[in-house]
Amino acid sequence: MRVLETSGKTVEEAVNKALAELDLPRDRVEVEVLVEPSSGLFGLFGAKQAKVRVTEIVTPKEYMHDFLHQIMKFMKLEGKIAVEAENDTIRLHVTGQKMGILIGKRGQTLNALQYLLNVIYHKKFPDQEGRLILDVENYRAKREETLRTLAENLAKKAIRTRREIVLEPMTPQERRIIHTALQENRAVTTFSEGTEPYRKVVIAPK
Repeated sequence: MRVLETSGKTVEEAVNKALAELDLPRDRVEVEVLVEPSSGLFGLFGAKQAKVRVTEIVTPKEYMHDFLHQIMKFMKLEGKIAVEAENDTIRLHVTGQKMGILIGKRGQTLNALQYLLNVIYHKKFPDQEGRLILDVENYRAKREETLRTLAENLAKKAIRTRREIVLEPMTPQERRIIHTALQENRAVTTFSEGTEPYRKVVIAPK
């Protein structure tokens, strides 16, 4: 988001100067008049030029793309950020070399960064009711496949041993994957217990 202050004989002239320098159309900026022009005494003394502050209007997806880019730049990571927006939901997908640092152990860093981005998203754009989803190197799809396989294997163990299986703490999104993977299994039931961020899924034989 770029901000520029310019002056001119009139407000319109000052705004046009800023638009030319920013290379933006009028509908992509917000204008704040800092000083109204005046002709001064008899048009000779104390004349003042108009002064305006012109702020570039950015969309939520543009803003969040740039915010994540700054985080990666601070971490000295080079990668590409693809961004999609559907209704109020923004999806950011990062690809590049050595992206494991953004994922962390079992996605812990990725989930923490996604939480931070959601806080920024809703603070900057309070009218947006959706959420932001962050993925790195297609990790979430791979993680979902791993969790589905884990759910099926642990369900078999619960049936065989006739005992409840308590999984490790997971995010709401990951718990949902476990529940969905076993919802058609008539031999077991699943439920969550505990409080965030230590809430766990329990697989119990029927």
